[in-house]
Amino acid sequence: MKVFVIGSGGREHMIVQKLKESNRVEQIYVAPGNGGIAKDATCVDIKDDAIEDLVAFAKQTEIDWTIVGPEIPLTLGVVDAFRAEGLQVFGPNKAAAVIEGSKDFAKALMYKYDIPTAKYQTFTDINEAKTYIKAEGAPIVIKADGLAAGKGVVVAMTEAEAYDAVESMLVDNRFGDAGSQVVIEEFLDGKEFSLFAFVEGEKVYPMIPARDHKRAFDGDKGPNTGGMGAFAPIPDLDLNHVTFAVEKIIKPVAKGMQKEGRPYTGVLYAGLIETTEGPKVIEFNARFGDPETQVVLPLLENDLIQVIEDVSAGIDPQLRWKSGYAIGTVVAAAGYPDNYEKGVELPLLEEDEACYVIHAGTKKGEDSDFYSNGGRVLLVGSVQSTPAQAQAEIYRYLTRFDQTDQFFYRKDIGFTK
Repeated sequence: MKVFVIGSGGREHMIVQKLKESNRVEQIYVAPGNGGIAKDATCVDIKDDAIEDLVAFAKQTEIDWTIVGPEIPLTLGVVDAFRAEGLQVFGPNKAAAVIEGSKDFAKALMYKYDIPTAKYQTFTDINEAKTYIKAEGAPIVIKADGLAAGKGVVVAMTEAEAYDAVESMLVDNRFGDAGSQVVIEEFLDGKEFSLFAFVEGEKVYPMIPARDHKRAFDGDKGPNTGGMGAFAPIPDLDLNHVTFAVEKIIKPVAKGMQKEGRPYTGVLYAGLIETTEGPKVIEFNARFGDPETQVVLPLLENDLIQVIEDVSAGIDPQLRWKSGYAIGTVVAAAGYPDNYEKGVELPLLEEDEACYVIHAGTKKGEDSDFYSNGGRVLLVGSVQSTPAQAQAEIYRYLTRFDQTDQFFYRKDIGFTK
C-alpha cells in the first residue's frame, strides 16, 4: 500500500512512524515533510495548501490512502478535492472542518445541541465588544473567530488586557480575516484534557485522553505556546468525566453535524476542561492535536491504516491500548513563542532504545546534520511502565541540549498537572 501524509510538523512525523509499523504499508510519501520525516518517508516538495498539486501527485503516484494532518488544507477543502477525483482520503470535508475554522460556528452548534461550554457572544463591532467586556468583567477570554496558527486566543486577566485584545483583532487587524470577528467567552477554571475520537457520521470511537502543557516555562509560567509537551494517560483524570465527555459531548457533536448536513469523517479533537459543573468544551479541532498525538499514537496497539479503513467503512476498529505511560517533551528555539532564530545546528540525535524523537521544525543540511526550522523544533518521548521512568529516560536523553542556550525545554512535563 502507498500512503500519502499531508503536513510538515511533529503530528505528521508521529503519524508516519505509526504507519511504518504496518506490514500493509510499503511506501510513505509526505508533503512537504521536514528534515526528520525525510529519514522515515519520501518527502515531496508540495505545500500543504497547494490542493491541485496534492491531488495531481496522489493520482500520478497511485496513492491508496491520503491522511491530512493540518487544519488549513482541511478548511480549504482538500478532502473535497480528493474525493471529487475518486481518491481515498481521511479527514473531514470543508463543510465539516468549519467546526475548527470558525469558533462562532462551533459555539452556536454547542448551544443548539445542549453541549456544555462557556457562555459567549460574538462581535464584529469594537464598541459593542468593549461594552460586553465591561458588563462581564475579567478574567475573560477573547478568541479570533478563524484560524490564527494557535495564537488567536487571549486569556485576559484584566479588563484592560481584554480591551487591548479586541483592539488588536478588530481594529489593528492583527490576524487578518481570522480576527475580523471575535468570540468573547466566560473564563473557565479547572484542569484541561484533550480527547480525540475517530468519527464516521454518528459513529464515534474515542481514544485515550491526553494532557498537554501550554505554557512556555516550568511550573506553567510564561506565555501560551502551541504546547511544550504532553502525556497520556492522565493519572488524576476522573474516569466519569471521560464517559461524560464521550456521551454528552463527542457523540452529540457527531449527531449534530449530521443533522446540520455536515457529516463528519476523520479525527475530532475536543479540548476540554474539568469544571465544578463537570467537563466543558474549550474548543474543537478537526484533526489530530499536536503535541498530544505524539503520546497517544505510541500507546495504540492497532495498525493505524487498518483503523482508518475500518472507521471509513463504518466498522468498529476495536481500539486496543498498551499499558504504561507515554510522555513527550518539546525542545523549542530560544525566544519561542515570540522571536526566535532558525538555522541553528542541533546536537547529535542518536537512536535510543528507551526514547523516540519526533521532528517538528527541522531541516537537513547539506552536511547531513539537522538544523532548526521553526519554534517547536522536536519532541523526545518515551513509553514506560510508570510516569517517573518515562520522565527519567526523556531527561537523560535531553541533557545533550544543556550545552547551548539556543534551545530550551521544560523540565516538569508530566509532573505539574
